[in-house]
Amino acid sequence: MPSSSPSAGAAACGPAGATIDRPITVLLIAPSMDILGGQAVQATRLLRELNKEPHLVVDFQPINPRLPGWIRRIPYVRTLVAFLLYCSQILWRIPRHDVIHAFSAGLSSFALWTVPAVNLSRALGKKVILNYRDGQVEEHLQTWRQATRTLLRASVVISPSDYVVEVFAKHGIPARRIPNVIDLERFRYRQRRSLRPAFMTNRILEPLYNVGCLLRAFAIIQRSYPEACLTVAHDGVCRPELEALARELRLRHTRFIGRVPHDRVPDLYDAADIYLTSPNIDCMPGSVLECFASGLPVIATRAGGIPYIVTHEETGLLVEVNDHEAMAACAIRLLEDPAFVERSTRKAYQELEQYRWPAIRGQWLDIYDEFGRAHGPAGASPFGEAESSPPTSASWP
Repeated sequence: MPSSSPSAGAAACGPAGATIDRPITVLLIAPSMDILGGQAVQATRLLRELNKEPHLVVDFQPINPRLPGWIRRIPYVRTLVAFLLYCSQILWRIPRHDVIHAFSAGLSSFALWTVPAVNLSRALGKKVILNYRDGQVEEHLQTWRQATRTLLRASVVISPSDYVVEVFAKHGIPARRIPNVIDLERFRYRQRRSLRPAFMTNRILEPLYNVGCLLRAFAIIQRSYPEACLTVAHDGVCRPELEALARELRLRHTRFIGRVPHDRVPDLYDAADIYLTSPNIDCMPGSVLECFASGLPVIATRAGGIPYIVTHEETGLLVEVNDHEAMAACAIRLLEDPAFVERSTRKAYQELEQYRWPAIRGQWLDIYDEFGRAHGPAGASPFGEAESSPPTSASWP
C-alpha cells in the first residue's frame, strides 16, 4: 500500500487553501486485512480516501507483518518474531514521515504495537495521532496504569466512539471523536417490510462478543418459527464451543460458515432479514452501520458504544447485555410488526449521512493540517548524514 513521495519543493494546498512547501507525509500504522476486524476495514478505507488528497502522502505500516508459514504455526515464537520485525520496520519508517497516525486497541495489543510506536515517534520529535478503537477502554485504563502515560504522550487522541471519549474524560485524557467511515457504494439497500425469519451475525467468535447469547435467543425463536435459519459468519477461538452449544440447544438450519472475504460481506446482509449482535463490550461496530446501509434491521445489546449509534425504537432495538430472552422477544416483534421494520430501517439509512466520507473528510484534514504544518524537508531522517545522532537509551521515557 505505500505511496511514493513527491519531489521536494512541490507546492500543494492544504485544506484551508494555504500553500505549503510540500505535501505532509503520514505513516498510518494499523492492522492489515490479514486480521479479522473493523480496525483493518477502517484503516483500508481511510488510506484509500486520504491518498486522494494532493497535500497528503500516506504510507501504510501493518502491525501484523507477514511471517513465513512455519513461524506462524508456533505460538509465542510468532508473536516475538512479529514484534521484533514490526519494531525494526517502524524504526526505519517513522523518521521519514511528518505525522504518525497509529490505530490502537487496548490491553496487550496496546503494549505490543502502540507503546513502541508512540515512544519512538516522540523520541524522534514526531507528531502522533493515536486513534483508539477498543470498547475495553475502561478495563484497560484501570488495570494498565502505564496506558494513561502513553496516551498523554500522543499529540492528539482520536476515537470513533463518544463512549470512548467519555471514558477518557473520566480519566483526565482529552480526546476527540471522528466517527467511522461507511462506504455506501459497497452495499445494496433493500427495503424490508414483511420479514422472513432469516437471521445472521458476523462478529468475531471471541468471548467478548458473546455469540452464545444470540444462539440461546435463536433457540427461543425456533419454538415459534421452526423454519427460522441463522448464519454465523467469521471465525475465532470460541467457534468449537459455540458449535457444541448449537448442538446442545438442538438448533436447526444453523450454519457456521467461517471467515468471509470482505468483498462478499454485502451478500450476507442481502441474504438475511434480521441482524443479531450480542457483545458484552464494544466500541463502534462497523457491522451495524453496514446493516443500516443494507436496510437490515438490527437487534443489539446495550454494550459500550452501541447505544451511541443505535437509537432504541428508532433505528434498531436494544436489549441488556446477556439477555437472550429479550433478544428473542425483539426478533419476534420484528417478524410481526412490518410497519416498524419499514420505519426504523428508513430512519437508520438516513443516519448514515454523518458517517460518509464527505462529512468526515474535513475533520481528518484539519487534524493533519494542525499537526503536520511544521514539517521539515521531505524524507528528513535523524539518522542521515549531517543530521542528529540516533537517540540513546537515555532519550527513551
